[in-house]
Amino acid sequence: MIVIGITGTLGAGKGTIVDYLVKNKGFNHFSVRSFIAQEIQNRGMTVNRDSLTEVANDLRSANSPSYIVDALYSQALRIGKNSIIESIRTQGEVESLRANGNFYLFAVDAPAEIRFKRVKLRGSETDNIDFQTFLQNEKREMTTIDPNKQNLKKCIEMADFIFENSGTIAQLEERVKKVIEKLL
Repeated sequence: MIVIGITGTLGAGKGTIVDYLVKNKGFNHFSVRSFIAQEIQNRGMTVNRDSLTEVANDLRSANSPSYIVDALYSQALRIGKNSIIESIRTQGEVESLRANGNFYLFAVDAPAEIRFKRVKLRGSETDNIDFQTFLQNEKREMTTIDPNKQNLKKCIEMADFIFENSGTIAQLEERVKKVIEKLL
């Protein structure tokens, strides 16, 4: 069993890679966002980018920087099949998953203007924002010295494979396919 973690900037294509791995390579998908959204609902809060960030940081502070992905990794172990954990956001998450072995971190990025257009097309509950807010949200999640908060820049630097995704879905899938064939 291998576990792939996926990190990357907002709207870069994390979900596209997940969809490819699930549909074409039989991976199980474990979503950090879904895990946090469930906790938000349990707390009676509204799911939006601010509550996702707030609750994720709270869970990490109360437990450990890797608490969320550790819980998802345990679920993956119980199933025992190749799995992908989306979306890795802290250095502690990467380090914890790496310590388990058979782990690879994928990062995906694209220019901000392209990613913003994708986010607007996606239209999820956290995507109804203007370009300035999009950039501010990303800046907030890009770097920190607090191990319990998002540090996308560090996670991307720690990636085993980085995918630049300013082209088509087919182009991204082809690059992912080549890497997966080597890993499997």
